[in-house]
Amino acid sequence: MHQYLNLPIKSIKKELNQLNNNLNKMITADNPILYAAAEQLFIAGGKRIRPVIILNTAKFISLNKTISTKQQRLAEITEIIHTASLVHDDIIDNCDTRRGINTVHNVFNNKIAVLAGDFLFAQSSWYLANLNHLSVVKTISKIITDFAEGEIKQGTKSFDNTISLNDYTEKSFYKTASLIACSCKATVLLDKTYSYEANNFYLYGKHIGLAFQIVDDILDIISTSQELGKPAGLDLKNGNLTAPLIFTLNKYKKLYTLIDKEFQFKNDINEAIVIIKQTNSIQKAKDLAVEHIQLAIHIIKEQKISNKNNIDLILICYYILNRFN
Repeated sequence: MHQYLNLPIKSIKKELNQLNNNLNKMITADNPILYAAAEQLFIAGGKRIRPVIILNTAKFISLNKTISTKQQRLAEITEIIHTASLVHDDIIDNCDTRRGINTVHNVFNNKIAVLAGDFLFAQSSWYLANLNHLSVVKTISKIITDFAEGEIKQGTKSFDNTISLNDYTEKSFYKTASLIACSCKATVLLDKTYSYEANNFYLYGKHIGLAFQIVDDILDIISTSQELGKPAGLDLKNGNLTAPLIFTLNKYKKLYTLIDKEFQFKNDINEAIVIIKQTNSIQKAKDLAVEHIQLAIHIIKEQKISNKNNIDLILICYYILNRFN
């Protein structure tokens, strides 16, 4: 494994800098409160993983290794959609910090945060429509539907100790992988030469998206709040039962009791984390993430067109796993 691997941004640095500049212009609102709430999200920054995936995909499929203005705009739209979903997630999860700073609903209130999230979704839809590409509009629009479906699936399975790995995977697809999968597909659809099969890139995005979510869920168990930039163990506290816990359920009956009581006592979350760490469940969850990454790498290696360097798309796969280090 590539130790301390960074996201491959060297070949797309110019486009990434442009993206950060454009995002601030794209979220402009006449209402100062709404603008301040939306701007709060971008102060926290983040690694821009989704745009990095889109921009690298665009460069890989291009005959002359250039990224079109529409593909650049797609990367920006995707980041706005992702950011909008975080605002609503933070309200639902009652999360007070994100990437180490106060969340929008914590700085303002729930009502303003909901409106800020809706505003960002609306902005992304407007810019999406202006791409004037019906297939791309249909592909990206599905992401917002999937977000809602994922939240509902997560809500209906809250503190449900009968949750299966299939339930978990399906929810993870809707909440995380759909955005990456659909964005990768749309990037190919926007390429004028269209010499690649868009659905192959959809699958690449799907598998790295699922791996990303699994790694996130493992980090929620094994990391500190300071490392995460948000409270550790938040998934358990909110009744969101993830892969490490699902793999542990049949080994420790005490977990069923803690879940049934919805971790009501102060030390219940810590006790559940200790139980999970006593098993091989963390490793099993890591193995599951590795399976998805291997599938993603296989898909990219199968895209055999002369003079194409797929290393950056493969390095993204390694980066996702390397977040443990």
